[in-house]
Amino acid sequence: MAAPAIIVALGQAWLLAGLAAGVAFLLFGLDRRDAAARGAYGFRPLLLPGLVLLWPLVLWRWLEPPSPSRQPSLRRSHKRAHALLWLGLACILPAILATALALRRHDIPVPASVRIDTGPSERDE
Repeated sequence: MAAPAIIVALGQAWLLAGLAAGVAFLLFGLDRRDAAARGAYGFRPLLLPGLVLLWPLVLWRWLEPPSPSRQPSLRRSHKRAHALLWLGLACILPAILATALALRRHDIPVPASVRIDTGPSERDE
């Protein structure tokens, strides 16, 4: 077997193992590892590409016992700060887009059309 075929086979095996580990983690492990993910099913497909590529790290972290110091901080102040940040971004980004559209240059000259001469055989006809 040639070296490129071996590399392709290893890549396919990695992706298949990652797909199996990622789907298993999304179905059975995410709720146990992250309390904030319980009942939130809309974002799980977005996690799958990262889980497929990083499956050894996912399995290692999934199988290690959870420590109390690693629990996510879900304090009200953090939630409020995130909500304000997203609200600010929701206001600022359309304002930036509107400013860019308003400030774009309209006086840029359009280049004149250039006729491409025909070849010598077509010119004689």
